[in-house]
Amino acid sequence: MRVRWLGRVPYVEAWDLQRALASRSTEDYLLLLEHPAVVTLGVHGDPAHVLVDPATVGADLVRVDRGGDVTYHGPGQLVGYPVRTVGDGPHRGPSHVHQVEQVVIDALVMLGLPADTVGRLDGFPGIWVTTGRPHDPGPDGPRKIAAVGVRTARGRTTHGFALNIDPDLAMFSHIVPCGIPDRPVTSLRAEGVDATMAEAVDAVTAAAAVVWGPVTDVQRVVDGSWPAPSPGGSRDGSPADGSRPVAVALRRGNALERRLERAGVAPGSGLALSTRKPPWLRVEAAMADGYLGLRHDLRALELVTVCEEAGCPNIYECWADGTATFMINGDRCTRACAFCQVDTRHPLPLDPDEPTRVAEAVVRMGLGHAVVTCVARDDLPDGGAGAFAATIDAVRRRSPSTSVEVLISDLKGDAGSLAVVTDARPDVLNHNIETVARLQRAVRPSAGYARSLTVLARAADAGLTTKSGVILGMGEREDEVLATLADLAAVGVAVVTLGQYLRPSARHLPVARWWTPEEFDRLRAGALALGFAHVQASPLTRSSYHAREAAGAAAPLRAR
Repeated sequence: MRVRWLGRVPYVEAWDLQRALASRSTEDYLLLLEHPAVVTLGVHGDPAHVLVDPATVGADLVRVDRGGDVTYHGPGQLVGYPVRTVGDGPHRGPSHVHQVEQVVIDALVMLGLPADTVGRLDGFPGIWVTTGRPHDPGPDGPRKIAAVGVRTARGRTTHGFALNIDPDLAMFSHIVPCGIPDRPVTSLRAEGVDATMAEAVDAVTAAAAVVWGPVTDVQRVVDGSWPAPSPGGSRDGSPADGSRPVAVALRRGNALERRLERAGVAPGSGLALSTRKPPWLRVEAAMADGYLGLRHDLRALELVTVCEEAGCPNIYECWADGTATFMINGDRCTRACAFCQVDTRHPLPLDPDEPTRVAEAVVRMGLGHAVVTCVARDDLPDGGAGAFAATIDAVRRRSPSTSVEVLISDLKGDAGSLAVVTDARPDVLNHNIETVARLQRAVRPSAGYARSLTVLARAADAGLTTKSGVILGMGEREDEVLATLADLAAVGVAVVTLGQYLRPSARHLPVARWWTPEEFDRLRAGALALGFAHVQASPLTRSSYHAREAAGAAAPLRAR
C-alpha cells in the first residue's frame, strides 16, 4: 500500500482522484487529507437530514456514491480514503468496512484514548467513545468520533473514514450526522487528547500497516499542518530513529527560504549560482539558418515561445530543426513558481487574434506536431482554457494533418474549464507535476500535488493521451521521484519527461545537485517498468523535448 498525505484538498478533486486510482491502477493506496468545509450526502441519505443550506455556513453540498447518510468534512478532521483491491464475494464490502473501522480504532488508541472506551456500537455505524453510560443518549452516552462510509465496485474500494481531530464541532449541528439524531459528535480534542494532525497521520499509517500489510512508501505534502522533516531522516521523510517528526525552527528570510526549510531543505545547502555546470549540461549556441529563420517568423507574427521565456537549453537544437513551443495567453504569469523565470507582472488582456497567428506559424514552419503552452491565468474565469480550445481549432482548420499537444496549467482545478480543453480533443494533453510531494508547497506554492494528479486523471478519463514531467535537482530523493512516477502511472499518464533544473537567477530556487546521465538512465528504466508508453529522461530534457517522438510512441496506446 502506498500512503499519501495530500494536505487540504477540495472534496470533488479528491473524489475524482480516488476513482481514477480505483479504475486505472491495481495498486493499493491510502489517501490521507483534509477537506475545506463540505457536507456530503450518501446514495441512501435523507436530504431532510441537511438542516440548513450548507452555503449559509460556508460549506458546499455534494451528493456522493458511497454508503451512509449525511456527514460533514472540514479543517481539523483527518479524512482517509483506502483505494484497495478486495476481490469478489458477498462479504467483501462488510469485511472492508470492518477493517477500516479497525484501523481507526487502533490509531485512536495509539493517540491516547483508552482502549476500553473506543470502538464500535451495535446498530450504529462509525467509531464511538463510550465512557460514562454506554447505552444512553446524550452527552454522557456514546459520542461519535469518526464516520465510516465506503463504496466497493468491481473489486476496488473508494471513500473511507473521517476522524475528528479538532474540527469545529458546531458544524455538525447543521446536519443530522449519519442520520442519528440523538447521539452527539465528539473529537480527540473534546475528549482531552491533544494530538496534532501529523501525529494522527502517523498513527493511521502505522495501524494500516498492521491491518492491511506492509506500506510500500509514504509521501507527504509538507504544508502548514505538517512539521518539517528532520535532517538525516528515513526514506519516507520521518526521523531515522523512528520517532515522529518535530517542527524545525524556521529562520527569518524570504518566503522561498522559509518554504524550503519547512520542506526539509537545509538553508544554504544548494549550489552557488556561480558553480560551473558539468560537461553534460553545457550547450553551445548554434545560430544556424534554421534558428535565425524561425526567430524572424516568430517576431513577424508577434508570438511568444516558452523556449525563450523559460531559457530552455535546447532552443538552438529545436529551432534549427524547425520546432518550437508556442506560449499563449500572453507572457505574464499570475503565479511565481520558484524555478521559473517567466514574467510575473500584472497580466494584460487576451489577444483574440493570437490563435490565428499561432496557426499561421504552424503553416509557415510546416509542423507535423505543434506544441502549445501557456502562462497561468488565474485572473480569468476559465483560467485561459478558452484560448487553448480556440488555438487547437485554428491549427486544425489551417493544417488538418498537424497533431496538437497542449501543456496546460491546472486551470485552478476547475473541471468545467478542463472540459473546454478536453472537448477540443488535443492529441496530447500535458500537465507537469514538476516535483515530488514533499517539495510542492516550496517549489510551486499556488499549485498542488493532488490537484495536478486530478487534472491528469480527468484528462485520461476523457480519453486523451496524457503527459507529465518532473524537474530534478531541487532537493528531491530518488525514491521520492520513483514514488511520484508511480502516482502518475496510477492515474493513467502515458508519457513522462525527466530533466535537470537549471537556476535562472539568484532570486530563484538554488540547484540542490546535478543528477548524472547514469542516474537519469536508471530513472528511465524505473519509469518504463511502471508501464509508461514513452519516457524522455536526460539532463537536458524539457517538457516539449522530442515531443513528436513521444506522441508517436503513445499513438498505439491512444488507438487502444
